[in-house]
Amino acid sequence: MLKQYITSKNLFSLFIMFVFIQSLFFKFSGSYETQYIFGALGDWSGLAWFGTYGGYIIGTAELIASILLVTRLHAIGALMAVGIMTGAIFFHLATPLGVVQPAFDAAGEVIGSDSGTLFIMACLVWVSGVMLVLKDLKDPSSLLADLMAKLGILKKAD
Repeated sequence: MLKQYITSKNLFSLFIMFVFIQSLFFKFSGSYETQYIFGALGDWSGLAWFGTYGGYIIGTAELIASILLVTRLHAIGALMAVGIMTGAIFFHLATPLGVVQPAFDAAGEVIGSDSGTLFIMACLVWVSGVMLVLKDLKDPSSLLADLMAKLGILKKAD
């Protein structure tokens, strides 16, 4: 009975949801990690408000994407995941933020690094989102394939 639910679509969706939902604690609690990451991006971009509110904005987008992944609009959630992680990967590679992030203790002191774990997770979520979108585009009954066909972007299979 459980076997029917173990599909690549469900596994990719669950992985994305796991990563996004477990990160909400950090983003919504103003953790030292979140302060460091979004503070560095706010300083780099000159948008000081992003250092303060960026974690909440991205966390909210990740929460919405996670919810959509378990609805009929799962392809929109997957597209959101790809978009969010494209931004994360870009900012890790193209800004002073870098790939390896500091690890903090409860007092906010740097106690080491994450050895690139955050970046690797962003890449894995991105790949999972792309796989979900591609699977959805191959399904002629999907909302995404139907929408893209109506927009003339994709020819709908009969």
